[in-house]
Amino acid sequence: MYGRKAYQLVKEFTNSESGQLTGFNDDLFAQVIEDCKEHVLKLQSLLRKMQEEGSDNQTTKNADHFGALMHHLALVRNKRCLMAYVYNRAEVVQNLGWTVDLVLPIEIEEKLSISEKEYFKSHSKTLKSYMSDLDIDLAVDMVPPKDPYIKVRVLEEIGNVVLSDQSANLTRFAILFLRRTDAEQYISQGKMEELTG
Repeated sequence: MYGRKAYQLVKEFTNSESGQLTGFNDDLFAQVIEDCKEHVLKLQSLLRKMQEEGSDNQTTKNADHFGALMHHLALVRNKRCLMAYVYNRAEVVQNLGWTVDLVLPIEIEEKLSISEKEYFKSHSKTLKSYMSDLDIDLAVDMVPPKDPYIKVRVLEEIGNVVLSDQSANLTRFAILFLRRTDAEQYISQGKMEELTG
């Protein structure tokens, strides 16, 4: 109580690697919400009691006043911790929209809550719609490449595909020179890797 569980929730997120997600902690999240409900009930009962006694909140500083203040501050702290946990996870999910296609890898999807999955889908669709309206891929490298073609190795069987300047058979372990823009989607999905050097 009094913010310990909320602190554990935030600490869990801060202990993870930057940009990486751990599984959404439903149990601890629900426990913090229950703590908040308890604080609200205790705060309401103390405020009711103070009203019934007719004590002035501005001048009378008794145990009820300080108890109400303590529950209010604990409630605010829990709320801030919950918001920080959700906001920071949402930022990571939002950044996934720039690096991953509409389909999340299974190992990432397992770590998301239902609302985070819906948020990712909605954000990705909006991003894709915006890029298609502009007819530009904003997810491509911000630094212009020296050569528009890169050397890639196919990691998973993809099959015959039509690329921007050619059609290619992307069989497993094939090494090809492809346009960077054509290879980016397969690299981000983990189906290809760029060979350097």
